[in-house]
Amino acid sequence: MMRLHVLPSAFGLRNPGPFAFKCELSLLHLKLDFELVDSPDPRTGPKGKMPYLDDGGTIVADSELILEYIDQKTDGGLYGHLSDSEWAEGVAFTRLAEEHLYWLMVASRWLDDSWFPNIKTGFFGAMPFPVRQIAPVMAQREVRKTYHLQGLGRHTHEEQLGFARRDLDAIAKKVGHGPFLFGDKLTVFDFGVASLVAGAVDNEPATWMSDLVREFQPVVDYAERVQGTVGAWCRMSVPSAAG
Repeated sequence: MMRLHVLPSAFGLRNPGPFAFKCELSLLHLKLDFELVDSPDPRTGPKGKMPYLDDGGTIVADSELILEYIDQKTDGGLYGHLSDSEWAEGVAFTRLAEEHLYWLMVASRWLDDSWFPNIKTGFFGAMPFPVRQIAPVMAQREVRKTYHLQGLGRHTHEEQLGFARRDLDAIAKKVGHGPFLFGDKLTVFDFGVASLVAGAVDNEPATWMSDLVREFQPVVDYAERVQGTVGAWCRMSVPSAAG
């Protein structure tokens, strides 16, 4: 059985990392046999982050590489049915979500002083004293440095909101033509984009990114459709059958 190592639940989310949820959706979509394994310390991963996949001793780290591995294992189960244009556009939208919008979501959690206490509790609360006091401060310093190097951290908050709005508007315009990124066809690229949206909008308590995403109802509805189609939700609370 494959084992997908993920961060434990936090902030009202079964997994606070959208990359792990993307992998989970992909595995469920293909009806593969696997289990989720909570791994609280990302430093235990082969590349110092989560998720990673253990398939009978074959270790694959990084969500994109995990999906490539799963695709090969299933003879093209994830990517084999895509046209060249769908593949190209899907990669572009995934990069928008995971390499740009993702960092804005990270900033809304880690670099907002009013929300940062939730980080301390959710990620570091189980650590012994005084580590739980020191570790989050050091980790936040690293996130701030990385965010600055990425480039978004060099902008004002209002400018960052503008970047996020344009990302979300692009997604809204795309999914406005059908239930998924490519009309009626649910693809692996929906799992990447919808996972990011779900993780942002369902934070408890809400971040400034959560509030911003909710301004784009088509994007929220899209993430709900993807999760509902697969039958798995990022958040802890699962909709009732009647809902």
